[in-house]
Amino acid sequence: MRDQDHPDYDVVVVGGGPGGSTVAALVAMQGHRVLLVEKERFPRYQIGESLLPATVHGIGRLLGITDELTRAGFVVKRGGTFRWGNNPDPWTFSFAASARFAGDTSTAYQVERMRFDQILLDNARRVGVEVWEESPVIDVIDEGDRVVGVSVTTDDGTTRDVRARYVVDASGNKSRIHSRVGGRRRYSEFFRNLALFGYFEGGRRLPPPNQGNILAAAFDAGWFWYIPLSDELTSVGAVVRPDALDRVRGDREAALAGLIQDCPLIAENLADARRVTSGPYGEIRVRKDYSYIQERFWRPGFVLVGDAACFIDPVFSSGVHLATYGALLAARSLNTMLAGRLDEDVCLAEFEARYRMEYTRFHDFLVGFYDMHQDEASYFWKARKVLGGAGASDLESFVELVGGGASGEDALVGAGSYADRNQAAFQELADIVGRPVGQEGEDRDLLGAALVKAVSRSGLHIQFQAAAGGNADERTPVRAGGLVPSADGLHWSSRQPSTDGSPRS
Repeated sequence: MRDQDHPDYDVVVVGGGPGGSTVAALVAMQGHRVLLVEKERFPRYQIGESLLPATVHGIGRLLGITDELTRAGFVVKRGGTFRWGNNPDPWTFSFAASARFAGDTSTAYQVERMRFDQILLDNARRVGVEVWEESPVIDVIDEGDRVVGVSVTTDDGTTRDVRARYVVDASGNKSRIHSRVGGRRRYSEFFRNLALFGYFEGGRRLPPPNQGNILAAAFDAGWFWYIPLSDELTSVGAVVRPDALDRVRGDREAALAGLIQDCPLIAENLADARRVTSGPYGEIRVRKDYSYIQERFWRPGFVLVGDAACFIDPVFSSGVHLATYGALLAARSLNTMLAGRLDEDVCLAEFEARYRMEYTRFHDFLVGFYDMHQDEASYFWKARKVLGGAGASDLESFVELVGGGASGEDALVGAGSYADRNQAAFQELADIVGRPVGQEGEDRDLLGAALVKAVSRSGLHIQFQAAAGGNADERTPVRAGGLVPSADGLHWSSRQPSTDGSPRS
């Protein structure tokens, strides 16, 4: 065993999902010694199958796996189709709204996570990451205020202490060590849902060119996702209030079938389908899709990434994006610190500020998206009305935390209620969805809405940097005294005014 001046590794990453594999690979690619420990043996089942373009064409290109993802034959997703809001008919939006990212780079994938996550983990190995599977982490190792390693139960059943300069927890919402960062995991009363889901073969597809889109359909009890994973396989899930737990506690098969019949659009698409009843997709599963955020994202020597740090309602397919985006932010910080260019507190403050900012953007969009659905007879939708004032105090308290009230960032902390400050943006989104289109099937221009522009901003920056090979797209700090990405996208750069007034690194 080495002391902290000569640790076993530069970085230990806990968890081999998209967040863990991404941060591990991006740090190892800079020549650092990285160990990734994963409690399961891959491939393993995981939910979260619908991606956004930034993960595919931004993170994927930085990792060097773009061609491999193409060869995998995943279903191409050009946008999303929704039965949502006042419009009684399904409507569609497309990612292809940016002139800079037309064609292939304005699409994403629907992925079988067993295959997608295996590609990312194998890539981490390929670029030099040491991987231990079937090796759960028991706890972190402290020395004073600093985390200096982890205790691991290896695949042969022995316990081993591994020391590192930094530890990254990317082990998901069931992390055993996230609380060691300090502070609490705080849950949103507004996005407090339950998901009941299974898999079907033979389900119908939307008409071209939208046959690969995710379909999200609102109904009285909540909303459904309908995700085509192949020509035959479809992921189908109902998102309902926790009050519905009694309904699903007994016969899950009957509960899911009943919810499907309550949503005519989903029932129609599954009219000729059969549920998968064997193998990894044969189980009907329940997950508490409670949105939450940790009061702190880091402490000396320790960083949280992905669902270990935060989770937001899945209606806009944000899960893998937030995990891989957080991994990129963490990798920039780790690479910069390990190179001795900037101090830990400076780098990790930038990591946390930007990560919270991205979570905030998705949170605000989702509040507006939920609010625009009008169904006053439904308990689910009445409970999620914002502009009418229901639940405002709970929402505002969560917004304060999202905006960094516990960490010193005050982007969303200020006078006036949350709904009042965002009413115009919420109404703009509702107006775009409700606006008549020129012809049947025409895309809604959601990217014309401020809320959607906000959730697209960071992804476009990543895609631009990955495609152009340089940071010509993000040269201004996002906060006073903040940092900007380096030219390679894998470090932070401190941009201070030079004596002649031009920026310098």
